[in-house]
Amino acid sequence: MAAIVELEAVLLKAAPDAFNRDQPWFKTWSQAGKQYEYAAAVKLIKEFEGCHLDAYADPLHGWDVPTIGYGTTRYQDGRKVQRGDKINVIEAEELLSEEIERIATKLAHSVPAWQQMTAKQQGALISFAYNLGSGFYGAAGFETISKRLREKDWKAVPAALELYRNPGTKVEAGLLRRRKAEGAMWVEGIIKQPAQQVPYKVKPTDPFGTRLSANFTLGEFALGQPARRFTAQHQVDTAAELVAFLERVRSAFGNKRVTITSGYRPAAINRMVNGAISSEHLFNAPGVGAVDFYIDGADIYKVQEWCDKHWPYSAGYGAAKGFVHLGIRQGRPRVRWNY
Repeated sequence: MAAIVELEAVLLKAAPDAFNRDQPWFKTWSQAGKQYEYAAAVKLIKEFEGCHLDAYADPLHGWDVPTIGYGTTRYQDGRKVQRGDKINVIEAEELLSEEIERIATKLAHSVPAWQQMTAKQQGALISFAYNLGSGFYGAAGFETISKRLREKDWKAVPAALELYRNPGTKVEAGLLRRRKAEGAMWVEGIIKQPAQQVPYKVKPTDPFGTRLSANFTLGEFALGQPARRFTAQHQVDTAAELVAFLERVRSAFGNKRVTITSGYRPAAINRMVNGAISSEHLFNAPGVGAVDFYIDGADIYKVQEWCDKHWPYSAGYGAAKGFVHLGIRQGRPRVRWNY
């Protein structure tokens, strides 16, 4: 570790801007992380789109819609693909990653209960949107799938997906195969949704070893200190909600151990550590609470980026200090800040 710190100092002295996020290396690194995060969607899209380094005619619309790479019709700058265009494999991967990221961001804001879906459920919908457009939810012609998602009738989603296959066209058979694959991935996501995401009902007086979920105990929110024990049921309930999300984070990063560095702080302890007077760590009202943590062996900046994208409430950017803060405050606003 000391050698790495020394190397970083030398690099910063020689090239002060080397670690800026506008550098090409950061784009490559961040896109690689997104490929990992949306691996389920990437798998389906690559399987059905294939990779073409020379522009080709769209299977349905012909040369009216020139296409390249993994089904790309427009470049990042908005230019349409043209007949005769050529790209390399790296460019095709970048185009795919950026389009998946754009679609996932839009679906996260438009599709109800997106945050409650597993990676495979999200992957199925990303593949569907990659093929038919990211604005499908609520749009004319997509009433059935929109209704199933809105009502969380998740068992009926696969059948709804199969409706969108351009019946009577030369691409119907291929699209039906794709819809069935998306439906199968959706079902697999439901079947494999971890049981630990349903919080256990725990009381404040239970032993510290009592599990809030499969991988987190009541005592972890007190850092094992009796003086930090919860005193009200609403505090435990809020901790259980936070833990349900921590289980998702843990799963996203290879089930590596999550270490909680700060959970509940009674008022006296909060003052002693110079905590904010209105700190979420006080757990001082129903639905209010916070947790600071890191994942052993995981890049804390990638963990922070993942949480920023998937946690809908309060998040403090503490990666530079070795932790990520997740919280809930009254009214449940989406808030972000730096430490």
